Amino acid sequence: MAAVICGSLAFDTIMTFEGRFAEQILPEQLHILNVSFLVPALRRDFGGCAGNIAYGLKLLGGEPLPMATVGSDGYGYIARMQSLGISTEYVREVDETYTAQAMIMTDRDNNQITAFHPGAMMHAHVNRIDARPDVKLGIISPDGREAMVEHAGQFAAANIPFVFDPGQGLPMFDGRELATFIDQATWVTVNDYEGKMLCERTGWAPAQVSQRVEGLVVTLGHDGCEVWIRGEKTVVPAVKAHEVVDPTGCGDAWRSALLYGLEQGWTLERCARLGNQVGAIKIASRGPQNYTLDGLRRARQPADPLSQTR
Repeated sequence: MAAVICGSLAFDTIMTFEGRFAEQILPEQLHILNVSFLVPALRRDFGGCAGNIAYGLKLLGGEPLPMATVGSDGYGYIARMQSLGISTEYVREVDETYTAQAMIMTDRDNNQITAFHPGAMMHAHVNRIDARPDVKLGIISPDGREAMVEHAGQFAAANIPFVFDPGQGLPMFDGRELATFIDQATWVTVNDYEGKMLCERTGWAPAQVSQRVEGLVVTLGHDGCEVWIRGEKTVVPAVKAHEVVDPTGCGDAWRSALLYGLEQGWTLERCARLGNQVGAIKIASRGPQNYTLDGLRRARQPADPLSQTR
């Protein structure tokens, strides 16, 4: 079974600020903000939501089909995915553009400031989702605005169940548009901040959102997550990380586990528990696509399906 992962492929430039943003930004001076941060550590990683989710799903033993666009500089990303055994049949190259670029700065408290250049991502709507026998599942993650709208409609038209995961793309949509996404989707995932914005714009409480889909998950970082089904909430506790190194890509690692569990027919609560485990493993590694799941497999019994994954 394959999962179509709609979203971005991006190069992430990761910078580390050794202080705290809160100590450098004066709330009473926000109207004339002019700050500079010394970042002694800098690296460049493969990233983007579609790439990160596909990476994690492949580690778990799933078959990801990332649907995304790259620019004329994206050949290295395509080659890397192919080397990992990830299909690139739905990855399109767009000439005369750059691959999407994210500049992410993290402080000592793991707060982040991100600047994002969409580049080729703005052409993502040229890709199209059609029904095919091996595709049983999909996800709409942050992407070009037009692509998110069109791909959600195409999933619905093809009768492919999908997760609506708007992420940082949520502010692009008003309440009516978000309501349409929810009514087309099978599941919805948001973090705590996004969840509050989603509820504010639609006028629906989390319980009401969960009545319109098979399940809603609100991730809460180190507090775990809330799983809402038919108006009832279950709190799934967090898994303590062995070490907190880099939060970049933790949400995407969590969603890769969600897709894996849904492919297996697991309950949403069981999917969330696996997501919390994978997120805790990812946060102990630098970069969104540099972790392994060897520790997870060692903790599993042979009878568990994950013990047989690659």
